[in-house]
Parts: sequence; structure tokens; C-alpha cells
Amino acid sequence: MIAELNALVEFVEAHLDDDIDAASLAAALGTTEYHLRRMFSSLAGMPLSEYIRRRRMSVAAADVLGDDDLLGIAVRYGYGSTEAFGRAFRSVHGVGPSDVRRDGGPLRTQPQIRFRLTVEGNITMDTRIADRPAFRLVGHAARVPLIHEGINPHIQSHIASLPPAEHSRLKALSDTEPGGLLQVSADVDPDYTEGTELTYLHGVAISAETQPPDDLDVIGVPAGTWAIFRTEGEYPGALQVAWAATATEWFPSNPWRLRPGSSIVAVLDRADDFSTATCELWLPIERA
Repeated sequence: MIAELNALVEFVEAHLDDDIDAASLAAALGTTEYHLRRMFSSLAGMPLSEYIRRRRMSVAAADVLGDDDLLGIAVRYGYGSTEAFGRAFRSVHGVGPSDVRRDGGPLRTQPQIRFRLTVEGNITMDTRIADRPAFRLVGHAARVPLIHEGINPHIQSHIASLPPAEHSRLKALSDTEPGGLLQVSADVDPDYTEGTELTYLHGVAISAETQPPDDLDVIGVPAGTWAIFRTEGEYPGALQVAWAATATEWFPSNPWRLRPGSSIVAVLDRADDFSTATCELWLPIERA
């Protein structure tokens, strides 16, 4: 995976003044755009689209300091007007192109990224691989913003809005793995950009043959392979550390890649105040 990500960076560098087709490049590298974008975002700490914008504006700064007219520079980097180019330029450098042309700066440069695999072994990944038939996720869904660290108050509020009896009702519906009450994230932005919306479902898994109640939201899950990571400790900190480690340690070291689909957290055990928990993180995967 590290080689594929570095090939992506080289491709971006060679096409900063052109359209960048990540899907075609992913296919040429023998992977998928979904997996490439998710791994880039996890390892680089920013979405691929943000990195491209920053690199374009870093390189464009040299042109702005030259003699070319600003409209010509804007068009060269894929913008239809000096206004659109100016907004992108300002979002990276903090000042507009005219200010830089007049004052010579300030400029904020985005260096070209290089990915390297460092094997530290400081996180033990308690993992199993499971092939599962198609099943359904049923429960109560809401659109919430993605938050990378700490408790998501929007999810917390959604769960708190459900009456206690509803949790017991949902538990009684569960008839297949993953068992018990589940935290489901679906329709997540492939770049995993913080603040983008996703569908969060608080519910359970039922077999494909089970008829779900009419008053519940339903997410269909096709048959496929899952990587299941077991975590114990502070909640949600230990779970979020393990989630990040799947990208930095597990996927680069194993012949699997993410496939599009819902990610699922099953809470197996927890403290009364939910300060600690034992969880299983289910990620949909396929052979790389």
C-alpha cells in the first residue's frame, strides 16, 4: 500500500495543472479509489482533495510572483475565474494573489508528501477475519458530522433521545453476528474528511430472511469478508486508536484492502459510566 500511495503522490505532482483522475490511477495500481482515498487520508492527516489543493497553490505561488496575468494562471490550474482562483489561493496562503505579487508573501508551502512504513510493533492488533452472508442492520438512523477524536455529541444526543425500552426492544431483534447493540457508520465520505456528514445507525444485525419492523431504518449489507478488531480500555479512546492503527499498521502489512460499506462497532462489555469498554470494530474488506 505504501508503494501505491507514493505512486499517487508522484502522479499528483506531475498533473497539478491538469484534471486528476484518482479512479483510473487506482485501477492502474491494482487497487480501488475508495481504499486509496481512505488510506491517504488516514496516513497523511488530510483528504486527498485538500492535499491536491494545497500543492497546486504552493506551486502556483511561483507563477503569481512571475509576470503572467492572473487569469492565465487561474485557468492553468483549473479555475474559471480569478475570483475562484483567489479564494483557493487565500485559503492556503492566508492572502490573495495580488497581495503576494505586490509584497512577495507571506506564503505557506505544502511540501510534497512521502510515505514510509515504520514498523514499531507498539500496538497489538487482536484481529480475526470472517466471511459473512448478507444481513441487515436495523434501528434508528440520523445524519451526523464526522468527528475523529473524542465523543461525538451528535451521536450521543441521538442515542439519548431513544427511550430505554427501545434499547431492550432492539436487543431482542438481534439474531445474527455482530451481536448486541451496534454503532453503525454508513455513507462515509471516502476522504474521511472531518465535519462531513455520515449516516449513524443505532441498532442491531438481523439475518437477510428476517422481516424488519416497519418503523425502523434498514441498511442492507451484502455478503462479504470482514476484518474484526477487538479493543479494550478507555472509551472511545482505545477504539479510536485501534481504528487509526488499522490504516497505519494493519492494512500496510496485510493482503487486504477496504471495500465500500458500513463500518460497525459492537460493544461487548462496558463500565456503568461507559468510561471503559470492550468492543469489536467490523470493517468490510477484500483481497488486495
